[in-house]
Amino acid sequence: MSPRVALVGYGSAGRGIHAPLLAAAGAPPAVVVTADPGRAAQVAADLPDALVAPDLGAALATGPDLVVVASPSGVHALNALACLEAGVPVVVDKPLAVDARQAADVVDLAAALGVPMTVFQNRRLDPENLTLARLLADRALGEVHRFERRWERWRPVSKDRWRENAPAAEGGGMLLDLGPHLVDVALLLFGPAVAVYAETAAWTTRAEDEAFLALEHAGGVRSHLTMSSVAGAPGPRTRVLGSAGAYVVTRFEAEAHAFGGFEDEPGCTGWLVAGEDRAPVPTAPGGHGDFYPAVLAALAAPDAAARQAAMPVDPRDAVATARVLDAARESAAQRRVVGLA
Repeated sequence: MSPRVALVGYGSAGRGIHAPLLAAAGAPPAVVVTADPGRAAQVAADLPDALVAPDLGAALATGPDLVVVASPSGVHALNALACLEAGVPVVVDKPLAVDARQAADVVDLAAALGVPMTVFQNRRLDPENLTLARLLADRALGEVHRFERRWERWRPVSKDRWRENAPAAEGGGMLLDLGPHLVDVALLLFGPAVAVYAETAAWTTRAEDEAFLALEHAGGVRSHLTMSSVAGAPGPRTRVLGSAGAYVVTRFEAEAHAFGGFEDEPGCTGWLVAGEDRAPVPTAPGGHGDFYPAVLAALAAPDAAARQAAMPVDPRDAVATARVLDAARESAAQRRVVGLA
């Protein structure tokens, strides 16, 4: 029998991402938390068998086997703590918390109580990341010295959403929206960061709508991570430079870009480039649909330790990512490189 899942929030993340992925994994939400009448109507239309709960407490009272937190970022930690204190395993959408202290508090409580948890870092499962991970394992690029990743958009008029309107302390801004994805992948592929330099700006929104992070990894690789809503010429998406050549990805999903000549061929993601030589790279298997089957498999493990170990993302990784983002804020404010012990 599939676990009974409660989904907290039915906005762009809850309705557009988590609910479909849960349904595809055979565990559609049985309870959805929303106090918004319009979204409650959407739940009734999309998930007619689901119960609508006005708050998390009411949802926990129904006895879920798993809670998925897709509420606004500023309350992720609070929601996660409530689930853990109730003894219910939890998936928290990124970011786990608005800063590293909050993130560590959540992870420490989960460990102390023996309640399994994980963080929805779904961008690890993007084709470009799975393909790049395979190239790195095969040493197809030789010794890598730089990882570049851009998530750039052209939105000269910002959207009227909480992400754009909320201050950074409540989860607003690029660093807590796109930053967790970019930093998480950089740390996953190239190891811990020892130094961070960052530049941020708020051109059209309350918190930052543009940010650049330069990370120095313990192994020597440098990551250059850019996120922006005000880039008139987005891209290229990914460039990884090594002693044997480069891996280049220009296109990312439906985002526009201004770099032609490297369009993906069918069944391929990106290109291996060495000067004038280039070859398309076959896409590695896997995708976002693998996340929730892995969570459900972990919940079926025989004991709490095994359940936590089998979760698809180690929540301690989210704490490491939060530490980098905290350092980025400090760096941008003080205009200096910030070291990480």
